[in-house]
Amino acid sequence: MAQVRRSLTAAGVLIACLVSGCGSVISSVSADMADNLSTAILNQDDPQLVRDALPSYLLLLDSLVNSDPENPATLGAAAQLYAAYGATLVSDADRARSLTTRARDYGTRALCAADDNACDLQGLPFERYASLVNAVDADAVEALHTYSLATLAWIRAHADDYNALAELPRVEVALERVMQLEPAGDLAPSTCMYLGVLNTLRPASLGGQPELGREWFERGIGLSAGRDLAIKVEYARSYARLIYDRELHDRLLNEVLAAEVEEQDLVLSNQLARAQAVELMRSADEYFN
Repeated sequence: MAQVRRSLTAAGVLIACLVSGCGSVISSVSADMADNLSTAILNQDDPQLVRDALPSYLLLLDSLVNSDPENPATLGAAAQLYAAYGATLVSDADRARSLTTRARDYGTRALCAADDNACDLQGLPFERYASLVNAVDADAVEALHTYSLATLAWIRAHADDYNALAELPRVEVALERVMQLEPAGDLAPSTCMYLGVLNTLRPASLGGQPELGREWFERGIGLSAGRDLAIKVEYARSYARLIYDRELHDRLLNEVLAAEVEEQDLVLSNQLARAQAVELMRSADEYFN
């Protein structure tokens, strides 16, 4: 279990590309301002500027939710940005736990608003939970994706809590359902990455499935045509380090460092991925020796 906590806590870029998934949700909040601001965030190459600016937008989203509390698009936008901010842009652990708890609440409400058969999932026996999640249809796939990622952000912020870690299999069920509903759409590359991470949290000797994780990472890279650099960073960190494959590790990270970050709607995520690639390369000698 300690290995799981360390792996999940280390996966900083795991939620970084939550921001890159916000466009389709935020753009449907109805105001041109929200759409334009979302595009500006996705294509911003200065993470510090985003870190400084996001709190004001979070308050705006709170206001939009309060004025229309059953709107799945507004709830989803709030869930995604609270998760992204709490998981990657806040260093204080207590704040991260608070922000991601709000993200998880918004994500849960968004899923319920999109599919009233998927309400009150918390605390259900696993089999009942899986049955309801696997009945979610394509109309609610974005909400299910948001719910999954907001829950992952919450788990990451609570990585020292065994009860939080016990939620990981439930998230995996939800992400697998997303892939069943949208195997090659906009949500698919990042979903593959998260499934790759979940299957590489533990070595095979402790019940993990690293080779299945590798397959998910490779699938995500293919679906994104290599544009989403976060997938390669997590592939290196979660799989290559787990099996001590230095050659694969360095190849993936060098590809990230040599890649173009100016990809439409992936600029911020790619900037964060490149920064983490630098840190992973710096620590590689110590890790692999």
